[in-house]
This record gives sequence, C-alpha cells and structure tokens, in this order.
Amino acid sequence: MSIDRVLVTGAGGFIGSHLVDDQLARGREVVALDVDITRLAHQKENDKCTLVTGDIRDAALLESIVPGSDVVFHLASAHLEVNKPASYFEEINIAAVTSLVGVCRTHRVGRFVHCSSVGVFGSLDKLPANEDTECNPTILYEKTKLAGEQALKASAKDLDYVILRPAWVYGPRCNRTLKLFQAIKRRKFIKVGFKKTYRHPIYISDMLAAFESAAAVPGASGKTLIIGDDGAVLLDQLIRDVESAVGSNISPVTVPLVVMYPACLLVEKIWGVRGKEPPFSRRSLKFFTESSAFDISRARDILNFDPKVALAEGLAETARQFSNEGLL
Repeated sequence: MSIDRVLVTGAGGFIGSHLVDDQLARGREVVALDVDITRLAHQKENDKCTLVTGDIRDAALLESIVPGSDVVFHLASAHLEVNKPASYFEEINIAAVTSLVGVCRTHRVGRFVHCSSVGVFGSLDKLPANEDTECNPTILYEKTKLAGEQALKASAKDLDYVILRPAWVYGPRCNRTLKLFQAIKRRKFIKVGFKKTYRHPIYISDMLAAFESAAAVPGASGKTLIIGDDGAVLLDQLIRDVESAVGSNISPVTVPLVVMYPACLLVEKIWGVRGKEPPFSRRSLKFFTESSAFDISRARDILNFDPKVALAEGLAETARQFSNEGLL
C-alpha cells in the first residue's frame, strides 16, 4: 500500500506531535487533529501539514478530515485527567473510537493504527507479560482503553487495523518525563513505598518506528502488539540513570504508601474543588507500586521491530534537549 496522506489524532500530545514530524519527514501529507496543537506551531507554515484544532468527539469534523487518508493514526485519548467524570473517558476512549472507525470504513481508509496502552493489563502478577496475558484493568483510564480496543474490533468489519500497546514512552516534549527529571535534578524526588518495581521504557524514536511498521507491514493486519524496549529496568536503576543524565546525585526519601495514599486523596479533592488537575494523584502511585515488564517478541516477529536507543542514551538526549529549552 502506498502511503501518501495520513491523519493523526491526538497530534498535539507528546507522542502525537513527534509522529506528525516523523510522517512529514517521510514526505507525506499530514492532517493533525487535537484540541490543542501548540506543540506543532513549528509546522504552521509547512504546506504539507494541515493543523486542525478540534475535538475527536465531533463527528461532523471527522467527516471533513478523514477522506483521502491512506492511514489513520488514532492517538487521541482521555489520559491523565483526574477530576473528570466517567462519561468524559467513555466518550473519548470508547464512543469516539466507534465513531472514527465508522467514518474510516465509509471512506475506505487503508489502515487504522490504534494507540492503546499496556495499562489495559492492570496490575501484573507475572512478569514479563505478553499479548496473551489476561487484562485486569483497575482504574477508569485503563478500563476505557481496553473497552476502546474492544469497540474497534466490534466495529471494524472490513477496516484493516492494528492495535499498539506502548509501554512507558519517554523523550523530549513529554511533561511527565520532564517532571521526573526536574525533581531529580532539584533533589526533590520522593520515592513511595519499599517495594522493588520495574519500569519498561521505550524511547520516542523507537516508538515512531513501531508506528511506521504498523502502518506499512501487511502481516500486522488485525494484530495487537506490545511495544517496548529490549527489557524492563528496576525503578532504582532508572533513578540512577536519570541522575547521570541530569548531572545530579540524590538519596531520595522514601514515604510509606500508607502515608502517601491518603495524601493523594486529599490533594485530589482540594484541587477538584478548585476545578484544577492535582500535581500528583493516586494514579501517580502506580509508578512506584506496580511493575511493568513485557515480552516484545511478537512485535519483533511481525513488525521486524528492533529498538535502537538504549535507556542511558535516550535519557541523555532527552536531558540535553530539555536543557537547551531552559527547562532543566
């Protein structure tokens, strides 16, 4: 299949903005949709890039921007919001998927690449997990992302699709990565709980390579694939690697989970009354309390996926770019 024109939803996000840049660099026309496209201001004068400010729930808007797309990369998602009702997540992560799939079917889009999340697995009992591991999501985001996958499969019919489940994607433009770097650089990083946990990283450029393969490899059709680095890393090692990247050396204070959990609950309520998102939440605790480690052999086999960027290299490059922007 020749890919000349693509649509990227969630294009204003960390991953989405990089994906837009990557697709443009491949010489394609790109339509970029998001409620906030500030991160793509540098593409404003590019005549191959159409920036669209809009909501994925707007069916009429989708009808106007999907036609002519060879590939649709669907990244738009309700994700980090804490003080949003369940309906918000359901509308964006489930209903909007069905709506978008319907429009893509009508206009005969060549392939639909759906960005899900390893969060659909919930808390993992056995490591590493793979695509056959049972999903037991526990929080609203995880549950609706899994339901979104199911909505895609139920409505796809003759639409060619691929589902990607990224692990922890990090790199420049990622606010969560920046907060971690800043906390460690400024010696304000606090660990929660005493459990040893794993994080499974994937640098942004490797994630982009996975998206490209998912769009182009015929054998990926109908597959659900986990995307991650070669392996997981202990959280303690990750902290040391970030220290090295930002030029810091800390001995982080460890706060017991029984103290931090009610503190998070209180902060969520206070910020909720103010109509703002809290600086940390109960969901943030998953970074410390739940392990994330996956077998990526299926992506290797089907997509010929081969992550190139080692963790230390990726962290160093991320720190360099943050520093150049005056953020570290």
